[in-house]
Amino acid sequence: MDLSVSFAGLTLKNPLLTASGTFGYGLEFVDYGDLRELGGIVVKGTSLTPRQGNPMPRVAETPAGMLNAIGLQNPGVETFLTDYLPRLPWRETAVIVNIYACDAAEFGELAGILAVEEGVAALEVNISCPNVKAGGIAFGQDPLMAAQVTEAVKKRAGNKPVIVKLSPNVTDIAALARACEVAGADALSLINTVSGMAVDVRRRKPRLANVIGGLSGPAIKPVALRCLHQARGAVKIPLIGMGGIASAEDVLEFILVGAHAVQIGTANFLRPDMSFRIARELPGACACFCVDSWESFRGSLIVEKG
Repeated sequence: MDLSVSFAGLTLKNPLLTASGTFGYGLEFVDYGDLRELGGIVVKGTSLTPRQGNPMPRVAETPAGMLNAIGLQNPGVETFLTDYLPRLPWRETAVIVNIYACDAAEFGELAGILAVEEGVAALEVNISCPNVKAGGIAFGQDPLMAAQVTEAVKKRAGNKPVIVKLSPNVTDIAALARACEVAGADALSLINTVSGMAVDVRRRKPRLANVIGGLSGPAIKPVALRCLHQARGAVKIPLIGMGGIASAEDVLEFILVGAHAVQIGTANFLRPDMSFRIARELPGACACFCVDSWESFRGSLIVEKG
């Protein structure tokens, strides 16, 4: 079976991407596999200027997952372009840059900087971050603000596909998906982490210095599949699914529901070779479940209505 996929201006050798914030810049994992085996790498969230992130502790293990409140620590876009991008195999494996900003204009400025870079295949827009000009509400919790950010990025992105990453921490994910589609998004990725917290009863303190963090891992897979299903029914643009993927069969579940590609995230912390392992196991899983083409399999979930 030909595992390659084409959507939203991207062509990938297979539908496997690594999720932002879980795979560093890819270079940290070269001892565990060949980056060219992957369909793409979504690099760590990148901002205009360097960010120190949140105080420690900022990661806590939970049953069937983990909480994180890293705070988007990164060295800034210029350092990424000079120190990291040239060392990545971007000619063989798509490099997608996840971008973060505190207002729509700054998102647009970041997009403009990255738009001229040959090694950048696409932009993934993190709208789960707070809008400092609107009292700290996350862009991704309001369809109007999500649309404003999407428009700002699309205007400056040139020929780079714009992928908007949706948060599950909303009442109606379909409304967010439609708003981003109307504003010009080429694709959507979903979901980002689910808000949560953990406490240490012995110390009587939160396990995270930030108190609240983002829950990821197998615990959120049912939420991710539900959000993907609802978004698929609301928009026509391609979707990238993520949330708790830890096997080739998990990958097929997301594609069955309607995803063109998937992102592997927290599983990379469990096993640093996990993404490479799944890439090697995917052909066998397709044969096992009689999947002979992505076009016929994608979105073929049978939903009986009673």
